[in-house]
Amino acid sequence: MIKDIQKRDLTRRFARPKLKPSVYFEGEGGQTLGEYGLSKDHRPDRKQMVIGVILDEQGRPICCEMWPGNTTDVKTLIPVVDRLRGKFNIDHICIVADRGMISKGTVAELRKSVRSVSYILGARMRAVKKVRLAVLADQKPFKTVYGPRKTSKDPSPLKVKEVMVGKTRYIVCHNEEQAKKDEADRAAIVESLKDQLKAPDKALVGNKGYRKFLKTGQGKHFEIDTDKIKSETVYDGKWVLQTDLGTAAKEIALRYKDLWMVETFFRSLKSIMENRPIYHKCDETIRGHVFCSFLALVLFQELQLSLVERGGSTEWARLKDDLDALEEVTVECSGQPFTIRSQTRGNAGRALQAAGVALGPAVRAAQNKQA
Repeated sequence: MIKDIQKRDLTRRFARPKLKPSVYFEGEGGQTLGEYGLSKDHRPDRKQMVIGVILDEQGRPICCEMWPGNTTDVKTLIPVVDRLRGKFNIDHICIVADRGMISKGTVAELRKSVRSVSYILGARMRAVKKVRLAVLADQKPFKTVYGPRKTSKDPSPLKVKEVMVGKTRYIVCHNEEQAKKDEADRAAIVESLKDQLKAPDKALVGNKGYRKFLKTGQGKHFEIDTDKIKSETVYDGKWVLQTDLGTAAKEIALRYKDLWMVETFFRSLKSIMENRPIYHKCDETIRGHVFCSFLALVLFQELQLSLVERGGSTEWARLKDDLDALEEVTVECSGQPFTIRSQTRGNAGRALQAAGVALGPAVRAAQNKQA
C-alpha cells in the first residue's frame, strides 16, 4: 500500500485529519501513550490514547498517528503536517478541519511560507461577529450544486455562494432539507417550552434547549424570547467555511463535506475492527496493535471503493453477514470426496469479485487425503 501511495501524484493533497481520543486501556497503558484525558467512551477512570488518521482527497487512508491520551487536537496538527511533507514528499497540503480543530495561532503557523499549506475551516457562525453580521447577512443569491433529491440515493441538496469580508474568503453553504429539519426542531422545542413555563425557573434554565429561547419577563419570571426565535432562522440549514484557496465555491463545499468520511472511518475503527480496549503494556506492541487495525481499515476502504466502481456499495454489517454465511463442506460419495460450497447471498459474490477472488464451481471433486 505504501508503494502504491508513493506512485501517485502527491504534489497536492487534501489532508483530512481527525482525532479520536477514546481508545482506552485496560491496565496502565504504555510507557508514554497511556494518559488520562477527555474520554468520549465515558471511561474517565481509564488511561487512553489519541489516534489520528490522514485521508487523501479520494478518502483513502495515507497514514495513522498516535499520541498520549491528554493531547489536544491543536497541538498535533503542525507536527502531522510537517511529517506528511517529509514522509511522502508532498509539495502542497490543504487542511480540511472542523470548527474546533484549529486555533488562530495554528492557522498562523500553517500559513508560513516554509510549509505551503492551504486550509478549509468550518467557521463559528454564532460566536464570530464578522460571520454573524457580515457573512450571513450577505444578500447575493446562492448557486445550486445539487437540487432536491428524487431518490434516496441522490446527494443531499446543496447551494453555495462566496462572500468576501476584506481579504478573507468565506463560502456559505445551504441545505434545504436540513433547514426544514432545523425549523421543525425549533418549533417543537418552543411548543414544549410553552407547556413548561409553569415549571420552576431552575428546571427551565437547566435545559439547554429551552434556555436558548428564554428571557426574563415581568415579575422576573421567564418568558419566551420571540426575537431570539426569529434571529435563529438565519442559521437554518447553513454552515460557513473560511478558506485561502481560490478554488470554485462548489469544490470547497464538497471537500469540506468529505470531512464527514473521517467520522465514518472512526466508527469503522471502533465497531468494525474492534480496536478497543487495548490490553498491551508496551508502546511498541500498542503501536503494532493500532497499525494492524489501520491496515485492515485500508483493505476495507479499498474493497468499498472497488464495489463503488462496479456500480454498488453495501453496509459492512450486512456484507460481513453475507460473507460469514459462505461455507464449504466435504462429503464422500461412492468413495470419492466432493467439496460443496453454499450459494453466495446478498453482496458476498460482488465483494469477492471486487477483491479478485474466483469461487469456482459450487460442487467440485476434492483431493482424496488417503491417495
